[in-house]
Amino acid sequence: MRALVCEQFGRPAEVAHVKDWPEPASPREHEVTIDVAYASVSHSSGLLIEGKYQTTPPLPFIPGTEAVGTVVACGPQVKHVQPGDRVMGLSRWGCFAERINVSAHTVYPILNGMGWLQALPLPNSYGTAYTALLWRAKIEPGESLLVLGAGSGTGLACVEIAAALGVKVIACASTPVKRELALARGADHAVEPGDALASQVKALTGGRGVDVIFDPIGGAVMERAVRATAQGARILTIGFASGQVPVIPMNIALVKNLSVLGFFFGLYTGWTHEDETQLHLPAMRKMMNTLQRWALAGKIQPGVTKTYPLTGLTDALTDLHHRQVTGKLALEILGDINK
Repeated sequence: MRALVCEQFGRPAEVAHVKDWPEPASPREHEVTIDVAYASVSHSSGLLIEGKYQTTPPLPFIPGTEAVGTVVACGPQVKHVQPGDRVMGLSRWGCFAERINVSAHTVYPILNGMGWLQALPLPNSYGTAYTALLWRAKIEPGESLLVLGAGSGTGLACVEIAAALGVKVIACASTPVKRELALARGADHAVEPGDALASQVKALTGGRGVDVIFDPIGGAVMERAVRATAQGARILTIGFASGQVPVIPMNIALVKNLSVLGFFFGLYTGWTHEDETQLHLPAMRKMMNTLQRWALAGKIQPGVTKTYPLTGLTDALTDLHHRQVTGKLALEILGDINK
């Protein structure tokens, strides 16, 4: 099979190469073998290849954490999907290949009516936004939310989910195009991430500030955003796409009774040292079903902005780095294999 393989860590253009690679072995008892149609590209893809992500795979490895495709085979303990089913799935790595074995606990059936590219962002981007907002921050209808990086795949997912929940959404994005897109996806207001961020947000909330911040960016933007919080606000730390870990002024956290909530989606998918997958499995499956039903009802609009060939990973990562695109990017592996 063809796969995008990294035999060392480094710059993606230098170390990630498409080559012939052995197919995975028969699935173990709790595994599913999938022929991959499309796989997602994100900032974390580049960090993983560079060896800078939270977890480091053994070399050589195949990157890629989110994919959609068709089930080829199932281990003997797998009951919820069968060969021929269309599925979406998550893996710590390995999705940039024509075939992959994935833990059955992170494989979810795709409902009738959902297209490949419509389903692709749901497990990771939309799953991250949903679990962070509802399970970690416990956001309520009528509360206010500031979404940093609102033009990214995860940021847009957060905007859409929050709007569907009846939350007042303020989207923060770096370009007019991204801000307009966030408004079109359900944000009530859109602001720039510059020095006036806090004053813009306070003006939009009657001087009160927001109840929740969703932060996949970090860096100086987060340091400015913390000054736009309401009393008792919750800050969701999702990631550091800026490359900088923010320094939150703890005097502000003290006087405002702020809660800083670390969030790692891998806790719910079994990507931690203590595998809690079984604990969260029923809720995860219910959430994936809910997200698909919301999509089919038009409450959210998951999709892919741009696709690249398997050989185009470097181009995709470059576009992400230079903020040339909005929303979700994908590699076409086998494409529409059900034609």
